Amino acid sequence: MVQIGKQDGATTLILNRPKQRNALDAGVIDGLIQAIEEAEADSATRCLVIRGAGGNFCAGRDLTQPPDRDLASALAADETWTKVIRLLHRMSKPTVAVVEGYAVAGGFTLAMICDFVLAEEEAQFGALEMRRGFPAAINTPVLSQLVGPRLALEFLMFGDLIPARRLYDVGLINRLVEGAEALNQVAQQFVGNLVALDPDAVRMTKEGHRAARNMPLLDALEMGKLGNALIAASGRMDEAMQGYADGKKGG
Repeated sequence: MVQIGKQDGATTLILNRPKQRNALDAGVIDGLIQAIEEAEADSATRCLVIRGAGGNFCAGRDLTQPPDRDLASALAADETWTKVIRLLHRMSKPTVAVVEGYAVAGGFTLAMICDFVLAEEEAQFGALEMRRGFPAAINTPVLSQLVGPRLALEFLMFGDLIPARRLYDVGLINRLVEGAEALNQVAQQFVGNLVALDPDAVRMTKEGHRAARNMPLLDALEMGKLGNALIAASGRMDEAMQGYADGKKGG
């Protein structure tokens, strides 16, 4: 079950299977797809937040459900999970994972695909699939885009629980705080700052950042030049200059 809340420009999705540490069954995955698509289409939503209920973020795919042995069925089932990751990756609005407790296996992937991660000091992450003898197939391309090849391969191969502090130290977590209350306070402020940003500027920044990660620097600079020209032609730069001038007069 995915619980949905909306407040002050933010849509919050809560994975709500606390007894299963919010493991991802078919219902939760379908609920995520629907909720993400609705948030993307909702002009009132300026930020998407993902959390888990009951003190944990997500324990990954629900392995108590027997896997499909038929190839077509297996492909269809995994397509839905991959769609969650694609939707979050392509989302024009900022996405924030707020993590306490365990974020492992598919839960690790879900946190890492978000634009920002805020975590409690005692949170634990990890690609635990390797403990059961199979690769973290979806997290492999995600982590490989985020950190250096040696570190990504270590995280993916060893299947260790990774303390939140280590991920913070290597740049995979944006804010690290002690205690659930402090995490809630930091999350409220962080999300509030995102909501206050101009949505068009946010979308252009996300699109430019995503594209620049996959192209040579010179090509990325050309893209940036065209972006600046578009901003100037739209009149946004004139508005900014006038606002700066008015601010100096007022000061």
